[in-house]
Amino acid sequence: VRPLAPPALYRPPEHPWFQARIPDWVFLTRFCFLSDYGRLDFQFRYPEAKCCQNILLYFDDPSQWPSVYKKGNKDCLMKESVIRPENNQVINLTTQYAWSGCKLVTENSVRYLSCASGRSFRSVRERWWYVALSKCGGDGLELEYEMILTNGKSFWTRHFSADEFGILETDITFLLIFILILVISCYFGYLLKGRQLLHTTYKMFMTAAGVEVLSLMFFCIYWGQYASDGIGKGSLKILAAMRRGNFLRALCFLSLQPELMGSLFFRGRISHTGSIKLSVYMTLYTITHVVLFIYEAEFFDQAQVLYTYESPAGYGLIALQFVAYVWFCYAILITLKQFPEKQPFYVPFFAAYTLWFFAVPVTALIANFGIPKWAREKIVNGIQLGIHLYAHAVFLVRLPAVPHDLGRENPRFPRFCPMAGKVLMGGHLDCKKAFKERLDLETPMGFIPALILKS
Repeated sequence: VRPLAPPALYRPPEHPWFQARIPDWVFLTRFCFLSDYGRLDFQFRYPEAKCCQNILLYFDDPSQWPSVYKKGNKDCLMKESVIRPENNQVINLTTQYAWSGCKLVTENSVRYLSCASGRSFRSVRERWWYVALSKCGGDGLELEYEMILTNGKSFWTRHFSADEFGILETDITFLLIFILILVISCYFGYLLKGRQLLHTTYKMFMTAAGVEVLSLMFFCIYWGQYASDGIGKGSLKILAAMRRGNFLRALCFLSLQPELMGSLFFRGRISHTGSIKLSVYMTLYTITHVVLFIYEAEFFDQAQVLYTYESPAGYGLIALQFVAYVWFCYAILITLKQFPEKQPFYVPFFAAYTLWFFAVPVTALIANFGIPKWAREKIVNGIQLGIHLYAHAVFLVRLPAVPHDLGRENPRFPRFCPMAGKVLMGGHLDCKKAFKERLDLETPMGFIPALILKS
């Protein structure tokens, strides 16, 4: 059950009815129906004195809904004129129209027209359908209504708009994959901790994987409840979307900063300056993300099929992504000048995360201009989850690399020197000497923490 209303109207989810006093033509809801299984079941009630009102069914052809919505030069009659009666796109809410299921009822001495019926939808492909209410040339509209819009009878399709098909199954699949990634990362973390090589970057990666699992769990709960009742809890969806990807971006930002890298390189923790930089970036990103969701909830027009990034806040997130990429390139360049021996790590790292940085704006462009609106949400959801999986997989492959031979330096990651035993030679950290020194300090009880500085 998913009735939608103009922003000025509100209906508590637990109550199936709400009342609207509005002009002579108004949008009620939209839904993407399958080509053969779409179904609209409705209940409408209004005072007989307000007779006679019509339900208008527009579809997404340019000559239909786009030609009437937000067209100030068209009055109610002109908006009705684009409807094709031969396609059964008009439901006249009167007792004279048998298919409307209307009958007269009396309640508290007031006579009402109560209409309960349905309409099946057939089309050559999945289409967005828009439901509007009209009473041209009258004294306005007054209507109580409930609509149930469905696609088939399966649990996986019934309450889902056609553009949402497969989202629940996709989220469940990726949830299982990310649980596996989290388990593997925790295993590597356990090995690293046993050798006192568990640094802040890897802890953040494990946190990012855990938050991604939590986010997908919230999404699965939301879509599962939505599949059951057609409503779901919107707060769960917002919470899940806000958590998704934030820690991973923080981790990537952390890995790119020369100051942050140096602090981890020598001390195994983030410097005060590095913490400030990380906090500022993540605060900006989080605030922009929150603004995006508020904007989407308050200002997105339900009568239009819009993508999340089609808003000022969405453009702001894309801009932050580009700013981060510029800093990414700068940080890589500076780091390679200081540590040229680390090219085997940073060159593949740069190539891999260049793709990741451009994934968000490219996805936004493809979603806006390259994907049909009746298929966009499910396709974009799969693409976004694939992007997150790619980013986590790259970190998982590049970061753990627990050395099988502790006496050899790990060439794939620049900070895998022992966190408790370090050798500083001429201002540069010599990992080979650090590992050798660490071996010399090994005891049956484990490693003895030591910091050895040599001028």
